[in-house]
Amino acid sequence: MSRIRSNFWRMLGMLALALVTSSTAGFAEVPDKVNFGLDWKAEAEYGGYYQAQATGIYARHGLDVAIQQGGPQVNHTQLLLAGKLDFNIASSSFTALNFVKQDIPFRTVAAIFQKDPAVLIAHPGAGNDSFAAMKGKPIMIGADTRVGWWNFIRSKYGYSDSQIRPYTFNLQPFMADKNAIQQGYIGSEPFAIEQAGGFKPVVLMIADSGFSGYASLIATSNKNISEHPDLVQRFIDASIEGWYSYLYGDPAPGNAAIKKDNPEMSDALLTYGRDILRSRGLIDSGDAAQHGIGAMNPARWTKFLGTMSKEGLYPADLDVSRAFTTQFVNKKVGMELKR
Repeated sequence: MSRIRSNFWRMLGMLALALVTSSTAGFAEVPDKVNFGLDWKAEAEYGGYYQAQATGIYARHGLDVAIQQGGPQVNHTQLLLAGKLDFNIASSSFTALNFVKQDIPFRTVAAIFQKDPAVLIAHPGAGNDSFAAMKGKPIMIGADTRVGWWNFIRSKYGYSDSQIRPYTFNLQPFMADKNAIQQGYIGSEPFAIEQAGGFKPVVLMIADSGFSGYASLIATSNKNISEHPDLVQRFIDASIEGWYSYLYGDPAPGNAAIKKDNPEMSDALLTYGRDILRSRGLIDSGDAAQHGIGAMNPARWTKFLGTMSKEGLYPADLDVSRAFTTQFVNKKVGMELKR
């Protein structure tokens, strides 16, 4: 009788353990929901995130990521500050320094673009084939640019604010005037101009002038970093793996997801954008070539602050270390996917 009772309790214990294990495993499999905001509409410049979503990379890292497009009427930085987003794209290093300057408790956790994709565009044969040649000539730029990289090239090449003309993200003024100069992004406007006008425009990358700012950085709150470092790490790792997959693998899944969010994207433009990301080394160059996509260098941040403080944009004693953290990058994550 004692043996039967003993076996009964042993079986009951094993059943209870199985139920607890099953319950725990089921809980562990519930992915963490993440809201992630872009700073513009879906395009190849966000291909790595869409690739991570479409190929299940985010899911394998225990994440359910909702990608929210940006655009001219969307301020995702405000949504991030309001807690509506968990992460967003900080367009440039200026955004991160503004967090510090305004004492906002957010910072960047990865720099996806090692080179800023901003460009100045001109017509061929108009004598505007260098930064120096554009001195004193009207240049169409937006409000964000005026308080951003414009200050760098204005100082370096002797430009004046009197050259500034408004840029409304409409190519028609440029197409109608052979002497026009305007801002743009290397993976977008040059392609559109070539398609519309049948000519290759002069394209000058701001990064090639010595501008050292990062671009397309991932930002989140200090609270998220301190209270949920595992979630931040998984999101950064998965995004980096998505970028390696998009750049060096088959980009079709990511491109299909991009077109679903933004039907205006054509296959030709997506192919052009991805080719530019690769050929110009926007993502996988500099420190990223050694330490992995998303890499950041504290010395580069210090240099950038020094340059911009000379332009009067920031105090020279601003604590630049509050603008970023390298806690989640520089780990060579995903580099084995490069081929």
